[in-house]
Amino acid sequence: MDNLTPFQQRLEKIKTLLSEQPYDTFMVSEPWNRAYLSGFWAEDMQLTESSGFLLITEKSQVLATDFRYMEQAEKEAPGFQVLIYKENLTNLLPEIFANLSTRNLGFEKDHLTYDRFVKIQETLQKWHPDGEMVPADDLVEGLRMIKEPEELEAIRDSLALTESVLETVLAEAEEGKTEKELAWRIEQLMREAGAEAVSFPPIVASGPSAALPHAVVSDRELQQSETIIIDLGARLDHYCSDMTRTLILGEPDHKARRIYSIVREAQLRAMAAVKAGISSLEVDKVARDYISSEGYGEYFGHGLGHGVGLAVHEKPGFGKSSAMVLEENMVVTIEPGIYLPGWGGVRLENMVRVTADGCENLNKNDFFYSF
Repeated sequence: MDNLTPFQQRLEKIKTLLSEQPYDTFMVSEPWNRAYLSGFWAEDMQLTESSGFLLITEKSQVLATDFRYMEQAEKEAPGFQVLIYKENLTNLLPEIFANLSTRNLGFEKDHLTYDRFVKIQETLQKWHPDGEMVPADDLVEGLRMIKEPEELEAIRDSLALTESVLETVLAEAEEGKTEKELAWRIEQLMREAGAEAVSFPPIVASGPSAALPHAVVSDRELQQSETIIIDLGARLDHYCSDMTRTLILGEPDHKARRIYSIVREAQLRAMAAVKAGISSLEVDKVARDYISSEGYGEYFGHGLGHGVGLAVHEKPGFGKSSAMVLEENMVVTIEPGIYLPGWGGVRLENMVRVTADGCENLNKNDFFYSF
């Protein structure tokens, strides 16, 4: 497979996995999965709209799309047979099912509306009365978790861009500026630096707002001695980055110093625990147990981190109740936090690459306080 493109290699891996599945045709509707396998980068505006579907068997692969994307699909996905549908996919499905000899159709259960499911199922059973729609396991997501060299390079570049923007924003942050002004500055700088987009709306949460892990930016002005959580990421060459630092203007009080130091120590301990073969739950537990031992366990309410790649949030996850064995070349965030209602919060987030015996810290920015 060395002479194949990355997209062709991924497609061959999926076809190998299909031989083990209870369906003969696999329909891909999730946009990033579609792009990962085909190289067709059109984006879906919302769940009820689609720029195309992949239908894959062990021997064939079809990209079904509409007239708007015909030229783009033919250019970006040369390994696929591109078929154009009018109005909607179900009009073209009888032809596709006949060409692929489809009986049982695997579908991505987390990315198909009920309405679309019903229409596809009706079309399938008209073609083959015994045909079934079968929920597919996370076939593509399983491949996406392990990053290829080209993907790692793209992620590094995306993170480097994000860090350069953060350095400028930290230098410009001052008392009296609003959260919205700083958040808009982040978006402006990222675009000017060449990012395709932000990977998510930047979070700038100051004072009591920092107690909200996913705070929405407001007109609140930055003030002295408060914690200010700045969470940002870029999308560059289709790949995302995600990092968080906590800023304090002026002199922090004793409480801010203590909370910050606990979160930083939890992050360092968790990063030290990461390695191939360990459970994500175990790594999460390292940070959670330390924060709990310091008396703030109930104020760390989210998972320790998540995978990052084509999507800013993807597998594997570091939830309190989810466990996944880490593998080499997974890219994950390590982002413990403490959030105190009415006071504020601290979150620190780095991206790391899992290695055989540890992890590689992908962040070069070392803006951390030592209290």
